[in-house]
Parts: sequence; C-alpha cells; structure tokens
Amino acid sequence: MTDPDRPAGHLALAVRWAGRLLCWSLAAAWSAAAVDLTVPPQAGWWDTLWPLPWFLTCACAVAWAALRAREKSRAGGHDPQTEMDVRADWDQAA
Repeated sequence: MTDPDRPAGHLALAVRWAGRLLCWSLAAAWSAAAVDLTVPPQAGWWDTLWPLPWFLTCACAVAWAALRAREKSRAGGHDPQTEMDVRADWDQAA
C-alpha cells in the first residue's frame, strides 16, 4: 500500500478513493443487513433499499481491483515503496 504522506498521482488517488468507497459501502451493507435481521422494517421501500449497498460493494470491489491492477502494471508489478525503502524506514525508527 502506498504511504499516505507520499505525493500520489491521479491513478493512486483513484485507487485510494475506490478503496474507501468499498469499505464504506461494505459497512453500510452490513448495517442494513443487521437492521433487516434484528428489526425487520415494515416500510414498503425497505425491501428495495437494503440490497443496494451490497450491489454497490460488488461494483466498488470490481472497480478497485481494476484500478489497482492498472496501478501495479504501471509500476512494473511493484508497490511504490521497495523492500529496501521499508527496511531503511524500520532501521531509522529503531
């Protein structure tokens, strides 16, 4: 994963936002499922509304995977930080 303090290009920002949207849509889907399971709402629109976050989660997962694959192919299959960068960061922290 890229370092949040490191300047990122447009593709990296798109990957971050797709990942965030994926997490939030999954949280909304879990919340909607919990509400549907524990206190089944009697509203007529609920049966249409509660599966929508699940569909959004699937769409976000596909979008994130495609964007992440494109980001990795541009970087030559490596994350922006190399193994040596990570080791140097840990050595400096120690």
